[in-house]
Amino acid sequence: MKLPAERRLDTDAPTGRPAYSLGSDLGILLLRLTVGLVLAGHGAQKLFGVFGGPGLAATGKQFATLGYRPGTFHAGLAGSCELLGGLGLAVGLLTPLAAAAVVGVMINAMAVGAPHGLWALHGGLEYPMCIAAAAVAIAAVGPGRLSLDRPFPWHRGSVRTGAFALGAGGLGAAVVLAL
Repeated sequence: MKLPAERRLDTDAPTGRPAYSLGSDLGILLLRLTVGLVLAGHGAQKLFGVFGGPGLAATGKQFATLGYRPGTFHAGLAGSCELLGGLGLAVGLLTPLAAAAVVGVMINAMAVGAPHGLWALHGGLEYPMCIAAAAVAIAAVGPGRLSLDRPFPWHRGSVRTGAFALGAGGLGAAVVLAL
């Protein structure tokens, strides 16, 4: 029995070609691994002092000087969101939630960098803005077939999953900024 084109999960309805290609699977995998593992490493620097990072106590002091009180709590929260969100993006597991965690931390980083302008050279917000945009894009496009989310409906992504990542991340950031 042949399904109508709009019900086929493995084809693009207007063209009848496969909706996914090896190129798109490998491309989103490369993006997930790069963004996810770099961010996970950044979180591990904050939490554990690995990769030349300061560790939780020193990061907590830095957070306190930025107005996040208690500093150690907020440093632990940020590091945990970076580590777990980054790993989730890298392996494609619970991708919309992982992206939301990343977006929330990056919005807070943008709030810190905004007074310094756009460019990272002066402490601006370009780096967290790009990471947040990549996380939302990964959630919207979906982690693809080469992910642990493959059995779940969100592996294909949608406007809804991208909006969830942006909205939940924004809400989380607003709560932290309001504290």
